[in-house]
Amino acid sequence: MKKLHTKKVTAQKRRTVTLIVSALAVVLSGSTFVMMMLRVTNMHVVFYLTLGLSILIIAYLLIWTLAAGEKHKRLAIILRRCYLICFAIGVAFFIILQGLIISGAKTDGTEADCLIVLGAGLRSDAPSLILRTRLNKAAEYLLSHEEVPVIVSGGLGRGETVTEAEAMSRYLIARGIGENRIWKEELSTSTQENLLFSLGLMEEKGLDVDNAKVIIVSNEFHLYRAKLIASKAGLDASGMAAQTPGLFLRVLYSGREAFALAAEIVFR
Repeated sequence: MKKLHTKKVTAQKRRTVTLIVSALAVVLSGSTFVMMMLRVTNMHVVFYLTLGLSILIIAYLLIWTLAAGEKHKRLAIILRRCYLICFAIGVAFFIILQGLIISGAKTDGTEADCLIVLGAGLRSDAPSLILRTRLNKAAEYLLSHEEVPVIVSGGLGRGETVTEAEAMSRYLIARGIGENRIWKEELSTSTQENLLFSLGLMEEKGLDVDNAKVIIVSNEFHLYRAKLIASKAGLDASGMAAQTPGLFLRVLYSGREAFALAAEIVFR
């Protein structure tokens, strides 16, 4: 009798812990979602990572709670094994994806007929911190290669009054790049569209896209996927890596990029 009472108390404690932690996870995920909607800097990355971690924790706690009762103990053991197997596979896949991201995180092109700078969001109609690193890298190259044009690629985002391409163009002009060298692609809303629409713009401008030397300018964590998408679109491009500032941001964006790369490999 005492043993049965102890098991009931244990089950009750586990349910309480699960409810409290689950509630906190939901509140935290909801808070980061609201901040993302309010366009707080880099909060979209924090939201997706928080949501993923919350799902993992809640799933484990539910299995842990189920294991407290004799009635569902066998089921809990099976579910826990499945959870651990899936978790191990996920970690292994994540490590492989990070290896691919790191392998592409470098500049592998120095001669270009055209640069493509990929958009990365605006803040108050000005380039975001991440986007500024890309534009600074492009400007550095363009100032020493005065014959090379540049495509700035990015459409109108939520809450923005100018396109990313327009904001990027203004930024480069302010750093001494001639307006006639800047080609604006103002319709895209994703990396896929960035590159596909930029390819069309290159053709409009008379570049031989089959033979032109094209360099994609993006952050180091993004280059592997960007070049993969370019290859699928029929564009043989090199990469130019802009360094993401700070270890914290590099870890955040590399983590998020692994999921984006997985989606690109599996679903497209």
